This record gives sequence, C-alpha cells and structure tokens, in this order.
Amino acid sequence: MSSELEELYQEVILDHSRRPRNFGELPDAAVRVHGDNPACGDEIHLAVKFREDGGLEEIKFTGHGCAISQASASMMTMKLKGKSRAEALEMARVFHDLVTGGPTEPAYLLGDLRLMRGVRKFPQRVKCATLAWHALEQALRQSAGESTITTEAP
Repeated sequence: MSSELEELYQEVILDHSRRPRNFGELPDAAVRVHGDNPACGDEIHLAVKFREDGGLEEIKFTGHGCAISQASASMMTMKLKGKSRAEALEMARVFHDLVTGGPTEPAYLLGDLRLMRGVRKFPQRVKCATLAWHALEQALRQSAGESTITTEAP
C-alpha cells in the first residue's frame, strides 16, 4: 500500500470512528444482533428494519470498541442501506475476502470500504473489522427477533 493510500486509510478510519454514521437506536427494528469480540472488548449492536421485499430499509448500530470496529460498522451501514439481502450478503463475502487476503473480485462493490484492505496487514485486527459484518450476516438469516454472535469459537 502506498504511503498516500495508508494516510487516506487512517484518515477515513479515524473520521468514521470519531463521527460514526448511522449510529443510534432503531426503535422499530425487526432484527437486533449483538456482536461481541471478547479478545479486545469490541461490541456492536446492529439493528435492521426490512422493506416488504426483504431488502434493508434502515440499518443502525450502537456499541463501542476500537477505531477499526467502529469505522467498519459505520462504513458498512452507509453502504448497505437500501440493498437487497442478496446484495448485502455478496458485499459481506467480498469484504471478508478483502480483509483476509482472499480473492478481491469484485471489490468495486465496496466503494470506500476498499480502504479497509490495510487491515489484512494486521491479522489480529481482522476480527475487529469483520465484527459488524458477522452481525449483519446473522441479521440476514433471521426475519425478526434478537440474537448474539461472538468472534470466538464456542
């Protein structure tokens, strides 16, 4: 990664962690998923409201944690609002590949989220970056109710 790209990566991460977008409660959410990364203390509480066709009408999060986990959740919610379930699942797969070093096609789907590619240099931070995405995948598996996920294997 060039130094200019690394600088942009850091700026974007800091901006989204300090001023997260779509942060707050969603009182009429159909699904709530509580995500936990016990290794570092990150917590994400994802709330999703679906359209009649099953797409994501509204998505918000609360929680606390490191800059990477909060920025990833903020950027994810911005990118996913209005997407279908299939589009959201595809983006989750592409994002996971991007931060783990897997195949990155079609990374263009991610837009600014491609800046998170820098996380792959720090394997211990991948769980931070993917916590919100794992919560999203759980939310898409259910149509109502609450659930909990963790980054640690049972």
